[in-house]
Amino acid sequence: MRQLLLRPGAEELSYEIRGIVKKARQIEALGYPMTWENIGDPIQKSNHVPEWMKAIIADLLKEDKTYGYADSKGVLETRKFLAQVNNEKGGTQITAEDILFFNGLGDAIAKLYQFLIPTARIIGPSPAYSTHSSAEAAHANTAPITYKLDPDNQWLPDMEDLYLKVKYNPSIVGILIINPDNPTGMVYPKEVLEGFVKLAEEFNLLLIADEIYQNITYNGIKAVALAEVIGNRPAISLKGISKEFPWPGARCGWMEFYNREASVEFSKLCQTLENAKMIEVCSTILPQLAIPRIMSHPQYHGYREHANAQIGKRSELMSEILGEIPGIKFNPTQGAFYNTIVFDETLLHPNQSLPIEDSRLQSLLNSWLEDKNMPLDKRFVYYLLAAERICVVPISSFCSDLRGFRVTLLEENEEVFKNTFTRLGEAIKKYLNS
Repeated sequence: MRQLLLRPGAEELSYEIRGIVKKARQIEALGYPMTWENIGDPIQKSNHVPEWMKAIIADLLKEDKTYGYADSKGVLETRKFLAQVNNEKGGTQITAEDILFFNGLGDAIAKLYQFLIPTARIIGPSPAYSTHSSAEAAHANTAPITYKLDPDNQWLPDMEDLYLKVKYNPSIVGILIINPDNPTGMVYPKEVLEGFVKLAEEFNLLLIADEIYQNITYNGIKAVALAEVIGNRPAISLKGISKEFPWPGARCGWMEFYNREASVEFSKLCQTLENAKMIEVCSTILPQLAIPRIMSHPQYHGYREHANAQIGKRSELMSEILGEIPGIKFNPTQGAFYNTIVFDETLLHPNQSLPIEDSRLQSLLNSWLEDKNMPLDKRFVYYLLAAERICVVPISSFCSDLRGFRVTLLEENEEVFKNTFTRLGEAIKKYLNS
């Protein structure tokens, strides 16, 4: 080309959660079935949408308004409904005007970082959900800034690490919180959230909370919403229906703006995001129309409680299978439906392997392993693909110096779930002892 096409930072965009699929498809093409543990798609894991929920959507499809435009900010009655849901928690109060819909949270996240000046940095957790870390890095034209989540302390944030990074980096204007967390399955206690607020007050920062898994907690744990502790600080909550209904294909998410008049700069950001949505006209209307009808349905809370209990049961099963394996750090999950398992890095080396009988698989694997600078956890993930046909995601791809992998807790069939993680556990032991 006569000129460069990409601006600096664009190459920071990556999504190994989907990228690993290309390798897995090569194995499928050889006739092998694949066990997918790479992505949080409940539908892919035999999760059945309830008939009453399908009936609501089917009825909406009979209404002419379903096929038209919505207000640019989103369907008004839905925004009123969601504002009431927030306000019933008793924290920061909002109105329908403080809610803005997007075509999924990926769209919302991209827009949020798009309009920040490159020198304004948002520090986020590590391990990081790659949609956030990649978008933040791309907007800043450099690597993301992160604070540590500690696998030796139930994946809770290292608040001293965060404090020092904020104190000595004046370019940081905001803190990202993912609660419940993806990829670790950790849920922030109220006192930790209050610590984030205190830090934001001291350094005059914006708080951003990805709370899409807010209603997916289990085994006696409940998530505290940012709105309950934020006080008068400016903040944004990111929410959606992809996992909770579950309806990931709806691509429906929204932002909630808290205390938008507390800061002139924050008010400008909110207005800019609204203006950008007006240029696009509106987000997809069908899922927006469905939200109040589904969430106010008499069976909804029971459905969610049962689904959460099932995830909690699978969390306990995973703990029984993987919890005592030497050479890894394992933390039981509390929310969302992921777990991140970390290797003792002193036990990893580049000569480890798993037995592979099919020469075609070995040939594929050899081609994948040609990169001599490959992180050692990705090397394990590739061996697991070839040897056991289990597709997981290396934790090094979550903007982390740790070495491990992320799995899901979504498989509805208990026998399949047990079989998958028993095979995974045996593979870990063989690999570390090879």
